[in-house]
Amino acid sequence: MVWNKTLEKHKGILDLSSIQLDGTHTPSKRGGEAVAYQGRKKCKTSNMLIIADNQGTPLACSEAVEGNHNDAYNLEKTVDTMLQDIRDSTIPTEGLFLNADSGFDTKEFRNYCYQNDIISNIDQNKRNGNPAEYIFDDLLYKCRFVIERTNAWMDGFKALLVRFETNKIHWKALNLLACTVILLRQL
Repeated sequence: MVWNKTLEKHKGILDLSSIQLDGTHTPSKRGGEAVAYQGRKKCKTSNMLIIADNQGTPLACSEAVEGNHNDAYNLEKTVDTMLQDIRDSTIPTEGLFLNADSGFDTKEFRNYCYQNDIISNIDQNKRNGNPAEYIFDDLLYKCRFVIERTNAWMDGFKALLVRFETNKIHWKALNLLACTVILLRQL
């Protein structure tokens, strides 16, 4: 895949001191695969997860998921596929620090990170009830703003701001093309 080879060739410019995880809901105007109503957006959307390095350079994006699901839907399987894409670019994932907001705070995902030698720094979701004893680094968490900037960079591509593609593989291909352009801009 072009994305994996481009990432592999330029992995020397990546800042892997921590990686950032976030999701994005994109309005889908024409319907199609992986589209459903999202009440918060008041329209049909598709959800996609993105992993970026500590400078906001995208490393992986997930398949599109129906917008009626939250970011934690099928999270372990989705992140596993994304991490495998990163490993396919000869970038090791063991020992990475992962920042994520409280939407990703599930016991299963924390266990998944632990089993894959990833140090999770996930903000606690207060809706989960009694707070568990997890290590949380506020200073590291402040670096999470770069994934929001990455989302803004992705929204800068007008073809991605609103989804018109009905086929989800075409939608992911457009996102990977945008990721490639963002990576090449870093050069």
